[in-house]
Amino acid sequence: MPGKPRLLDRMREAIRARHYSLRTEEAYVAWARRYILFHGKRHPAEMGEPEINAFLSHLAVRQGVSASTQNQALASLLFLYRHVLEIDFPTLDGVVRARRSTHIPVVMTRAETRAVLARMSGPPKLVATILYGSGLRLLEALRLRVKDVEFGLNQIVVRDPKGRRDRTVPLPVVVRTVMPSWLARVKRIHARDLSEGFGGVFLPDALARKYPGADRTWAWQWLFPAERRSRDPRTQVERRHHLHETIVQRAVRQAVRDAGVKRPVSCHTFRHSFATHLLAEGYDIRTIQELLGHRSVRTTMIYTHVLQRGAHAVRSPADALLRRDGGGPGVLRQLDEPTRLLAAPSENVETVEEDGGFLDGDDLGS
Repeated sequence: MPGKPRLLDRMREAIRARHYSLRTEEAYVAWARRYILFHGKRHPAEMGEPEINAFLSHLAVRQGVSASTQNQALASLLFLYRHVLEIDFPTLDGVVRARRSTHIPVVMTRAETRAVLARMSGPPKLVATILYGSGLRLLEALRLRVKDVEFGLNQIVVRDPKGRRDRTVPLPVVVRTVMPSWLARVKRIHARDLSEGFGGVFLPDALARKYPGADRTWAWQWLFPAERRSRDPRTQVERRHHLHETIVQRAVRQAVRDAGVKRPVSCHTFRHSFATHLLAEGYDIRTIQELLGHRSVRTTMIYTHVLQRGAHAVRSPADALLRRDGGGPGVLRQLDEPTRLLAAPSENVETVEEDGGFLDGDDLGS
């Protein structure tokens, strides 16, 4: 008679039964393992709120992790106790909960966005253009299927995103023009896989059993397939997965360096820029909330800083000194030299020569 599954294996089964993503499974299991090792390999059933508090305090004080990382660790431990060990805390008042800080997101100007995209090429460039043009998260873009691009309605359908609420976003015209040639390339890859005995892709929620053969159809193929086939970490089936996110992330980092942008720009910055630029053009906050897939409008309100046109729309008193009708010629002469120094040319990406055709068929490869 087989023995009882190990605790972490039971945790994996509980996570998969609730259709959590593979990334969530890996993160939760890793935090549970660190929690057990931190307490000298004691069984979690023998521990409770004091031990959880000690572990979370260690993460914050000794390890210096961020509030979001600490909250992720807490979420994984609560899942372990509630859904695996079936031990629910009568009260969570004693559990340390980190409070997230509110930061203004990094946003690129339109010139910076154009400069970064102009220095990218191939599939990463197309992905980055969709991130900016449709406001998608990186994994939302990489997990798109061929059927999710609806040319007739001029939209992209984002399925099973963060929060598990499907939504539609606009299909940028610049992407629409190059998509036929890109899809032709993807179709050649799919045809080659089929001829070699492969061609199947991962389908969520047991759809492969409900619709046999659907995983090999053209509509279900990844919009951005990986260069090579690999084995599924759960089923060990060899098939072609979507493009790995690190490929796009490395391409964006290099393009940012080449464009001379000094701020910490990442793939997610394109999404921030999408929302901020729409607000600047006068679109209402509720529309942007729906496009971004935020559950609460309070999350979207972080982008309203763009409407302030600076720090709380306050005009600096130093500017009044430079007004001829206020300070007089004497003040202007005194400030003349510092003004020239402040106005000296700088390495600003706004001065980068704009490239009108930043996305064309040649950039995507043959």
